[in-house]
Amino acid sequence: MAGVRWSVEECFQAAKGQVGLDHYQVRNWTSWHRHITLAMLALAFLAAVAADQAPNRPIDPHHPARGSDPITLTVPEIRHLLIVVFIPPAVTAARLLHWSDWRRRHQATARRSHYRRRSTDEPTG
Repeated sequence: MAGVRWSVEECFQAAKGQVGLDHYQVRNWTSWHRHITLAMLALAFLAAVAADQAPNRPIDPHHPARGSDPITLTVPEIRHLLIVVFIPPAVTAARLLHWSDWRRRHQATARRSHYRRRSTDEPTG
């Protein structure tokens, strides 16, 4: 039961951090309900896009992906890219995509190092 509660808490934290679930200033129930509904709809959209972009391979923490492939697109990364598309920054689209690719490759390297360290720390028995 505790494991189920943990996943629900993670969903609420993602909604608060990514789509502003806790950024409401309303005075009645109808306004609060509209805000919460739109925030959860936005999070569902981002999660669906992230799930659609994920490769169809099983993830095994003991055998991480090899090579220099970047990690799959995450909800925060998709949100960041969409914000940049709708609110253009002072940089070009090519530079933005290069930054996103570099960042995801860096995260993949960090993940491999983390898994490598965890696999050496585990007791064999």
